[in-house]
Amino acid sequence: MTSSVPSSGSQFLSLHLLETLVAVLPVRDENGAPKSIVYGGAERHMITSQARRRAERVHTRNRANAGVGALAGRGTGTRTREWALITARALTAEHGWEPEEAVRTARAVIEATGLKFGDPGKKTVANLTKVLLFAPSDAGARIAAHIEEQAGAVRAWAEGYTAAQAASAAAASAKKKAARKGAAAAQEEPPGADGAEGGAESGAAAEASAADAKLPALPAATRAAVLTALAPRDAIDIALYGRFLAEIADSPNVDGAVQSSHAFTVHEAEQVDDFYAAADDAKLDRKRNPKPAEKTNALDFLDAADDAGAGMTGYQSLITGTFYRHAVLDRLKLRRNLRAAGMSEEEAEEASVAAESEFVTAFVDAFPEAKKNSTASTGSLPALVLAFEGERPYNYAAAFQNPIDENPVGEGPAGPAAVKRLLKHHTFVSGRRPDIKSGRVLTYDPQIDELLGTLKDTAALAVTSAEELTA
Repeated sequence: MTSSVPSSGSQFLSLHLLETLVAVLPVRDENGAPKSIVYGGAERHMITSQARRRAERVHTRNRANAGVGALAGRGTGTRTREWALITARALTAEHGWEPEEAVRTARAVIEATGLKFGDPGKKTVANLTKVLLFAPSDAGARIAAHIEEQAGAVRAWAEGYTAAQAASAAAASAKKKAARKGAAAAQEEPPGADGAEGGAESGAAAEASAADAKLPALPAATRAAVLTALAPRDAIDIALYGRFLAEIADSPNVDGAVQSSHAFTVHEAEQVDDFYAAADDAKLDRKRNPKPAEKTNALDFLDAADDAGAGMTGYQSLITGTFYRHAVLDRLKLRRNLRAAGMSEEEAEEASVAAESEFVTAFVDAFPEAKKNSTASTGSLPALVLAFEGERPYNYAAAFQNPIDENPVGEGPAGPAAVKRLLKHHTFVSGRRPDIKSGRVLTYDPQIDELLGTLKDTAALAVTSAEELTA
């Protein structure tokens, strides 16, 4: 199988972006605080690549599903632990199965393929896989269609499988009880006493019983159908961002064609702990409209002694700054991934061109949605996007190793200062790396647009839309 980069372009498309965010919190650590790193001897705020990649992937998927953009109508993936439930819903809605049997059968089939599920005794996780599985969005419907097609054989197998599972669970429970009894007897009797030996024998018998309760193997045709449904197939976002599935050895993993860096502030971190108060509407309504004395209750007396209107108070951390982030698309790997998923060379080429266009659009437009309603963070637009091609990836984080000094005697506001640094860095590197070509810059900031007109050489052509960033 051969795949090649189109003659019009180099293997790698590098993207670099500067954006200024004010009073936001798009990603948090386990304590709810902003994430940060130390770089160049200064603490910087950080937005992780995982948060950005998910925002970009979902942005691409939603546009495709809505019939918008270059990938309109193409297959995309869903990352979830709910494949058994999704399959069961398809069995119920499309094939008329009873819900309880549908869930039981779907879980058994997927579990026997190799995926582990949650504790059967806990309803909240019993039918969820232990790991997130990124698979084509129609995987559940495909598995359900096969189960319906082979309903007789699958039902018979599932009955034997669940019965063997129950027997195995009972044997394991008996083994644990015997072990506990043996341990208790060992504490009461001297070493070598009959009680301890009897407990050990009971434990051994239970273990042998558990071993005898082997689960019947999933029919080969059904296993093949499940693996085919879960395979990457034509899901463009799996080819772009990749997936790793260790649980099923013969289900293909995908090394994604997109590399993403963590975003970080080009200056020292600036954080504020914002105190907030949430009003209690019912309480304030009672205070504004007091009842006659004969109709008062305990809450009215409490209100009279409490002048505060807040129902709850707290703190949240918010960050402000200009961030640099970077991503690169390996065009050759994208084509190879699509070919490996079953596309012809012509199909892979067409899909790759469309995927590249949507990748660039998502890189520019997508934003993590954490606290979007209270910070309006998703409305942010980049101050500058730089795109160019090369025979290897190029990361320009080094341009900001020395944090920008925003003081009046320093470099001034971080946004314009960062643009100057980034483009100066790019011009310098371009003069020493002949493979760098097709440089383009896009801005949504009129001040930056004016600044670009004053720079003598940026090694990049100014464009006015994200679509023009890629050749």
